[in-house]
Amino acid sequence: MAQQPVEQQSPSKGKRAPEKARATEAQQPKGKPAKPETPAAKQPGAMKERGATTERGATTEPGAGKGRKSPASQEPATAPAPERNVSGQPAGAPTPGVKQQAQERRKGMKTPPPSAKAPPKATPATAGAKATAAPPAPASPAGQQNAQAKAGAKGKKPDPQQVQQVKSQHASFRAQPKPQQVQPVTFNQNYRIEGSDRWQGQHYEVFRSYHPEWHDQGWYRSRYNRVELIAGGYYFFNNGYWFPAWGYSPSAQYYAYDGPIYAGQHAEPPDKVIADVQALLQQMGYYTGEVDGLLGPLTREAVSAYQADQGLTTTAVIDQPTLDSLGLA
Repeated sequence: MAQQPVEQQSPSKGKRAPEKARATEAQQPKGKPAKPETPAAKQPGAMKERGATTERGATTEPGAGKGRKSPASQEPATAPAPERNVSGQPAGAPTPGVKQQAQERRKGMKTPPPSAKAPPKATPATAGAKATAAPPAPASPAGQQNAQAKAGAKGKKPDPQQVQQVKSQHASFRAQPKPQQVQPVTFNQNYRIEGSDRWQGQHYEVFRSYHPEWHDQGWYRSRYNRVELIAGGYYFFNNGYWFPAWGYSPSAQYYAYDGPIYAGQHAEPPDKVIADVQALLQQMGYYTGEVDGLLGPLTREAVSAYQADQGLTTTAVIDQPTLDSLGLA
């Protein structure tokens, strides 16, 4: 009768053993399937579990529970390393998807840094700049000759033979008024030669001090030995210069230029002096108009260009330095 309580407790202990076994099975990793168990004939632990209900040795069941290890813990420590495929993954591992492979390839590609700039493209402006930077084409032989001729003409003076030829051609020259081609100037008592205040030297004093005066014939005859009708207007000669005789004859008041005209001590008529200057400047390429003996705008422009090339004061009038330079004084 004393052993009866022991027999009643042994079944309860036998029932707890399967619960512990199920707890150990729940701790096994879910990702790997458990290996199939060996047949019941080869598992001595199972025999002890069944015998635990009738045998007093059921107190060793916890040890039997420890003997039932998970498949992963039953693998030997010296198990061979798993085989790997060509890509370095384990042989049994799943291969990455197509999308993942594409992302890995894109990561492997080298991309230029954000700060890197593409080479500038050629624009019309830069193309034009390159075109202008090219060396100029060599000038043609004809162009070189023309340039040399112009350079040679600058600073060149007419030779004495040329001057004598021109003077002989105009020995009996007489100018005619041409108001349609060369408009006449009008009398203005307040008129002064423009720019003459800046002309330095005694040769230009007569131009700086000039101002038109209106007088009758008696006034001019009483003061000047020579008063002549030249190209539609009367001029008087004084100290190497010809001046317009304003008021000498109201019917002859045509003057192409209001101011002194240098003629030298020979006192040649002013129209002949003007014609000689026009002819020489025409031969030298300065004057392109007609040799008419009138000191009009076109003639004065040619005189100004010649004076500039000779380094003379640019007066645009026939003065002593200009006439000396041309060899006509």
